[in-house]
Amino acid sequence: MNTAVKLCGHTLKNPIMTASGTFGFGREYDEFYDIGRLGGIVGKGLTLAPREGNDGVRIAETPSGILNCVGLQNPGVEYFIENELPFMKSKDTVVVANVAGSTVSDYERIVERLSDTDVDMIELNISCPNVKSGGMAFGVLPSGVEEVTRAVRGKCRKPLIVKLSPNVANIADNAKAAELGGADALSLINTITGMAVDLKSRKPLLGNVTGGLSGPCVKPVALRMVRQAYKAVSVPIIGLGGIESAEDVLEFMLCGATAVQVGTANIHDPYAALRIAEDLTNAMKKYKITDVNELIGALIEG
Repeated sequence: MNTAVKLCGHTLKNPIMTASGTFGFGREYDEFYDIGRLGGIVGKGLTLAPREGNDGVRIAETPSGILNCVGLQNPGVEYFIENELPFMKSKDTVVVANVAGSTVSDYERIVERLSDTDVDMIELNISCPNVKSGGMAFGVLPSGVEEVTRAVRGKCRKPLIVKLSPNVANIADNAKAAELGGADALSLINTITGMAVDLKSRKPLLGNVTGGLSGPCVKPVALRMVRQAYKAVSVPIIGLGGIESAEDVLEFMLCGATAVQVGTANIHDPYAALRIAEDLTNAMKKYKITDVNELIGALIEG
């Protein structure tokens, strides 16, 4: 059985990657299993300078998911290059650096710096607040998506993945904007904005009031958006949102994903990504699939 997929010139031994922000830089999980057995690992979101993240409560459980407002806590790009990247590259898997910024210039500078390293791909987090546009995220409007993607494309010498926000009017329009701006691939969905309330204190549970919702509860939304994006663009898509099983992986691939990212599942089960990867061949046997690539976009509609 063939579980290997090709993504932006790289071969993934299986379509299972990790989602940024849920896996650190892989060190802690590598104590449980060899993370090189995964198709790829995506690191914590990086900014130019180190960030402490948000104050107060950062994570709250919800039915079938979690809300988070961590605030992009990270050690900064230079620390990553010197201390984390060598470890990640020592594993036999594809390494993706996720980047964030508050201005287009931030994105350009960090991507230019990472292009001088041996990361395999760069993933652009455009759900960050654009300080020059009153705090509206870069990824909300198609014009903003195209602008930041085009600017970064001019500085990026690695395959560029644009991670799309679901908090938009039309995901297909934003997907097309990213492709037009020069994206080599898309990943979706990022978290859905939500909140939770403490009835006793009559206050929000999260210190930041709102946060990003993830986990199994968002999977139906993610599947729908992956399908809509697949129909709108010709670049490959990485699907994520509530993936807990090998069957979930196959569903995302049917909707158009070439690969997937496992996120929240890693938090409640440190073996989740490996378990899903190992169970993939069993799921393929069950559904009489000999090559996962035959599933990509093969959903029968109507």
